[in-house]
Amino acid sequence: MTRKIHTERTAELKIDGKTYTLPIIEGSEGDRAIDISRLLQETGYMTLDTGYKNTGSCASTITYLDGNKGILRYRGYAIEELAEKCSFVEVAYLLIHDKLPNTEELNAFKSLLERFALIHEDMIHFFDHFPSHASPMSILSVMVNSLCNYYPEMSDDPLENIDMTAARLISKIRTIAAFSYKKSMGHPLVYPRHDLSYCGNFLNMMFDKPVKPYTVRPEVVATLNKLLILHADHEQNCSTSTVRLVGSAGVNLYASIAAGINALWGPLHGGANEAVIQMLEAIHADNNDFEKYINKAKDKNDPFRLSGFGHRVYKTYDPRGTIIKKACDEILTVLNISDPLLDIARKLEEIALSDEYFIKRNLYPNVDFYSGIIYRAIGIPTNMFTVMFALGRLPGWIAQWKEMREDPSTKIGRPRQVYVGEPERPFIPLEKRD
Repeated sequence: MTRKIHTERTAELKIDGKTYTLPIIEGSEGDRAIDISRLLQETGYMTLDTGYKNTGSCASTITYLDGNKGILRYRGYAIEELAEKCSFVEVAYLLIHDKLPNTEELNAFKSLLERFALIHEDMIHFFDHFPSHASPMSILSVMVNSLCNYYPEMSDDPLENIDMTAARLISKIRTIAAFSYKKSMGHPLVYPRHDLSYCGNFLNMMFDKPVKPYTVRPEVVATLNKLLILHADHEQNCSTSTVRLVGSAGVNLYASIAAGINALWGPLHGGANEAVIQMLEAIHADNNDFEKYINKAKDKNDPFRLSGFGHRVYKTYDPRGTIIKKACDEILTVLNISDPLLDIARKLEEIALSDEYFIKRNLYPNVDFYSGIIYRAIGIPTNMFTVMFALGRLPGWIAQWKEMREDPSTKIGRPRQVYVGEPERPFIPLEKRD
């Protein structure tokens, strides 16, 4: 859905004695932006914004966040309410359809997810050709990209079957992820069951064994639902922007999602929760020497940083971090697990929140700080953490791709640059070069 953008106000830009008028765009929650889309054409100048810290790439109706106030909403609904009262499937429907489903719509969507849970049997042989040490994220990317060859119905009209394609992707990526784990362990594959929920099915496919049947616990299902909801979308982050940028070239949804998976793979993005666990393990192995690591984090000449603290957008406590911390305490209690890494995490948070160095720099725990501890508790191995992030983020990627394709103002993404290399130089024949 594309909503009207308000452009009643203007800004003035003076260059070389000439004044240019630029529209000011105001969003529904008070966001303000100066529209520079015609700047180069009218002035001969462009803007330079390394890392796009101040650049809006689109107008979107999907996710709103306020980093100063710690607010996150999907389609207008507070993340706190969605995480507490909804299933992941409901939130996936919300992101893609711009409305929470009624009972009939939810049941129909669940039926599609159940219908598309299997992957083509030929694709199972793909797993045999990856080396045993292959990253689960590389496997996930390749498998998702290959789906377009088995389900090419998007070729003619990309949006005609988008609901079916979205359900197919959301269902099959869960199966692909579980199968990749089983293959890496040398265990027989466990196929999805019609009597289990989305998250229940994933857990069963991951952990059920012929010699040791897995019991799907509702508390674990509820916690996994919550984690996936909290990761479902987060505005124009690196992977989401990648999905939009690649999609703007006109490629199919599968290829765009595969590109997003590759972007998420980066340790500065989706790999952050894995980095948190590695950091906590290092501190634990170093006799819980908190002071040493706090001092290392403060030392500008030391490359060490406290993983799981701070965020590009949030300048206060990440609202998702608050929810995950509570969920972490609850699930470890239910499972009767005592994890020394949780104790270390709590102590680090206590120190950071009372230290002026971290407060001044807005370094509060983010969504990654406690999520890895939960995944450990429910049996997810560390190398699958980023895959779990991808499972959660998929509905948001689909919604963003769909919005981009439906927006009549969409153009192929093509950033500019400021050239700072050598000016024109005379060519020197090979025999005359020093």
